[in-house]
Amino acid sequence: MIVHLVDGTYELFRCYYGAKKSTIADDGRGAVRLVLHTLLQMVEEGATHLGVATDHVIESFRNTLWPNYKTGEGVERALFAQFHPLEEALGAFGFTVWPMVELEADDALASAAAAAERSPEVQKVCIWTPDKDLAQCVRGDRVVQVDRRAGHIRDEAGVREKFGVAPQSIPDYLALVGDSADGYPGLPGWGAKSTAAVLSKYGHLKDIPPEAISGRLAESLKANWDRAQLFLQLATLRTDSALFDSVDALRWTGPRPEAEALAAGIRGDSLLERARKAAAAVA
Repeated sequence: MIVHLVDGTYELFRCYYGAKKSTIADDGRGAVRLVLHTLLQMVEEGATHLGVATDHVIESFRNTLWPNYKTGEGVERALFAQFHPLEEALGAFGFTVWPMVELEADDALASAAAAAERSPEVQKVCIWTPDKDLAQCVRGDRVVQVDRRAGHIRDEAGVREKFGVAPQSIPDYLALVGDSADGYPGLPGWGAKSTAAVLSKYGHLKDIPPEAISGRLAESLKANWDRAQLFLQLATLRTDSALFDSVDALRWTGPRPEAEALAAGIRGDSLLERARKAAAAVA
């Protein structure tokens, strides 16, 4: 089987900003409908096992570690108002949803990917997000990232081509170069090329011999070692969340009884009809 893990928060943003505002802002639930359309399309194209991770709140434990870590500040009110309705809609339509509070959606995806990879019946795990954080979860061509907008699949060779390091080194890479999307700057003097050159050889921050680097890079790493460890902690996704006991829990079997009332409330009757047809096809 192929397990599909979807970043629901990313999809909501993608649908909200990628569609015409007249489509998504008419009743405040347009982006929710578009995400449902996307998930149903995946089912119609053959996906059988799906899990969707969402940020129930944008802040997480990382905000207590680094005060400048990303927050919900600046998120449009009309978009933020669709966060929780999306979770309700996905659940009603029969999709497995993981609303994250202390952790982030990315942590849920990483945990689910690790658990699915351990299942012998799983042939491939597809993580549907372009977020560079999730590159650390890629394993060979069995656990891959899928960028829906670019139509691109990134396996382990693709991660090395993109970043110059192995997937396991991505947290160390981000700790050194920083991640502006998540709000931490990295270390002075460490750019993408210099970081890739060092980590492609040594793999992890802790394994870099003191004599392996010199000059400005060495001075920066020595002076900012504690900060580098903090950024490494921010960049490392959690893989220990127990989200399901068996991948069979991710099998999509169709909408639940509450889907009818919910569909009426979001003007999603046509989506519900599609869901019922899809469920009949896989029954």
